[in-house]
Amino acid sequence: MIVRRFARPYAKAIIDVAGSAEAANKLRGELLPFTAALRTSSELRELYANPGIELDAKLEITKRLGSKMKVSELALKVLEVLVRNQRINDLEMILAAVASFVNEALGVAVAEVRSAKHLSPDEMQDLARVLGKKTGKRVELDIRTDPRLLGGFVAKIGSEIYDASVIRKIDRFRESLP
Repeated sequence: MIVRRFARPYAKAIIDVAGSAEAANKLRGELLPFTAALRTSSELRELYANPGIELDAKLEITKRLGSKMKVSELALKVLEVLVRNQRINDLEMILAAVASFVNEALGVAVAEVRSAKHLSPDEMQDLARVLGKKTGKRVELDIRTDPRLLGGFVAKIGSEIYDASVIRKIDRFRESLP
């Protein structure tokens, strides 16, 4: 996910308030269920976007939802700030920015991997190890299956792309023909 410019100051503030990258990551985990609720409920998104609904009503709903989701006081305060600043519907992008900063601080690279087939746990571990050697970081995999690749995988880490797909090999073979 592309980190939007407006999300960065909020992400940095969350990390500062949490006190460390590890604590910010834990806080991010607490807020993910709220993100899921926003993603799946158009009524909730519309409620927060509606300027006709009083701020106090929005804050009360946020407090009740946070309580049901058993979030910490700190997580609830983060949600309140986002409601007050009319950024609550942007929570997913803000948490993506938090994840980006946390991963950078902890020396973790996230590889977006498209694989032709479902990878076994051993294959995922081997792939993470190989990509980790190439990047010099610990690699976490975000894997999606893409049968159009015919075989192999394509991994993207930042702006680097590692293409070990059968379709790419076929393309290279075509290019080498006279």
